Amino acid sequence: MKTIVLTGGGTAGHVTPHLALIPKLKETGFDIHYIGSAGIERELMENQPLTFHTVQSGKLRRYFDWKNLTDPFRVVWGAIQSIRLIGKIKPDVCFSKGGFVAVPVVIGCWVRRVPVLAHESDLTPGLANRISARFAKKVAATFPECAKALAPKGVLTGTPLRPELFLGEREKGLQLAGFQGSKPVLLMMGGSQGAQSLNKTLREALPRILPYMDVLHLCGKGNLDENLENTPGYFQTEFLSGSLPDALACADLVLSRAGANALCEFAALKKPMLLIPLPLSSSRGDQILNARSYGGRGLANVLPQEDLTADTLVQALEKLTQDAPKLREALAGEPASDGTEAVLGLIREISR
Repeated sequence: MKTIVLTGGGTAGHVTPHLALIPKLKETGFDIHYIGSAGIERELMENQPLTFHTVQSGKLRRYFDWKNLTDPFRVVWGAIQSIRLIGKIKPDVCFSKGGFVAVPVVIGCWVRRVPVLAHESDLTPGLANRISARFAKKVAATFPECAKALAPKGVLTGTPLRPELFLGEREKGLQLAGFQGSKPVLLMMGGSQGAQSLNKTLREALPRILPYMDVLHLCGKGNLDENLENTPGYFQTEFLSGSLPDALACADLVLSRAGANALCEFAALKKPMLLIPLPLSSSRGDQILNARSYGGRGLANVLPQEDLTADTLVQALEKLTQDAPKLREALAGEPASDGTEAVLGLIREISR
């Protein structure tokens, strides 16, 4: 039996592609270990058939923060912990989904001569994956631009998509939210960490939105608004796990940030999207590039964060409703983007 180490974390986007791979890896006979932090990756991997290990990690920031003085030491300590762990696990291969927690693990694998396959979902590689690429055998990419930027190691594969996303039932989603199904349903997802400005603006706009659409709002942990409980046509929850496929199945329209994994999932489900990417003040600009790519190909509508108000959101959602048939047609013409089999092929190829 071969052994694989999975790593990646910080946000759900650095973890969910693993969920698509795990059943296939088990079928192939892999013993699976996950090395991450005690954050969202531990939460999402809790019921998976694998062994979870934690290591220290430090965030790699592009801006001044006093933690920049201590986090490099966390990365070094995480690398030392990873070297020890890898020595005990003795894996045949490592698959890294990026995020700051992956860097010490990838370094640990390199020291132990364990081949690493990294994966980058965004249009341009993030800092963690640019560092990891130096120690990896190959880097799988969702976008052709990213594969080219990471040449000669870059390989275009697409993003692994969870098969259960395609098994949702519309009626169950409507029942979950308490909707009658007589109006279009808008699903708002701000990412695993929520989106404060999106939450606030959407709620301000509700009196003008609810007359013509129902709103299923995934607002993120700690972001529920008690004043809006029992509002007709509005359902809020911090997050969904097992019921997410049903929520997606009942959604006619999607309002979201522009994380690459979420975009791939929405596109595969042919959901018309209004994207409000994280601004440069809060990110490295990857979501802006992702949204620009989708908008430029006619696959989504885009509203910049800088232009976001209750008025502009209402106008953008009205336009999304009008553009929905055109967007669905464009999405239907896109090639299948599930990269599960391509990534599994690379894992088998580089495994020692």
